[in-house]
Amino acid sequence: MERLFGISPAYAQDAGGTAAVVMQMLPLVLIFVVFYFLLIRPQQKKMKDHREMLGQLKRGDRVVTAGGIVATITKVKDGSDEIEAEIAPNVKVTVVRGTIGSVLRPEAANDEAKS
Repeated sequence: MERLFGISPAYAQDAGGTAAVVMQMLPLVLIFVVFYFLLIRPQQKKMKDHREMLGQLKRGDRVVTAGGIVATITKVKDGSDEIEAEIAPNVKVTVVRGTIGSVLRPEAANDEAKS
């Protein structure tokens, strides 16, 4: 019967192969999309917020370094990545801006005032 119509069995099976390849690639694409929205995008946002925080450092801010040292900024050097910070009374150290992990914001003494 196949000889009558001139269609070989191998050629007839190849027509559905492209759909099979797409179906095999679909799970990989879905995994990448999930990774992007659950891992990559939040990490990029966190890095952006950290860069903005480092750019807004000013004298008098209390910061925590990556090493866990709590310090008060005494001098921000413009055009430099170095910041002078006081870690104890009359003990000043130079800290690289990128090693500052977070800024400690003073909280209100009366929490009821926020409500």
